[in-house]
Amino acid sequence: MPQARVETVRPQTIHLAGEFVESNLGSAVEPDGSVTVRAVGQQYSFTPQCMVVPTDTPVVFRATSPDVIHGFLIQKTNVNTMLVPGYVSEIPARFSKPGEYLMPCQEYCGVGHEGMWAKVKVVDKPEFVAMVSANRRVTCVE
Repeated sequence: MPQARVETVRPQTIHLAGEFVESNLGSAVEPDGSVTVRAVGQQYSFTPQCMVVPTDTPVVFRATSPDVIHGFLIQKTNVNTMLVPGYVSEIPARFSKPGEYLMPCQEYCGVGHEGMWAKVKVVDKPEFVAMVSANRRVTCVE
């Protein structure tokens, strides 16, 4: 389905300034206690490669692409959208229990498409709060 609200970005410069610069990617707690996860899908990877979110908390994924259309699918959830260059995709989610979810690109994006994967790591809320208190933006370190 089309996004309810259309937001645009300049795909040529998302890595230089604004919401989707690398230092602004990952999970962040909003003033109302919800979590916003910012990500970029580009040939042939997602940044960040692993996203951390807490249980029992409203989460909003905001993502875009600088190059071609990519799929943003979190397996075993209802999170499924497309990342279209020049547009911001936003999708809400909520996770009830800890675990790891695979996140493949499900839209063919070129010869390296089959290797384009990321994951979402869901942790207990107290663990997430401790992670956020140590860093402003949270991603997992492999």
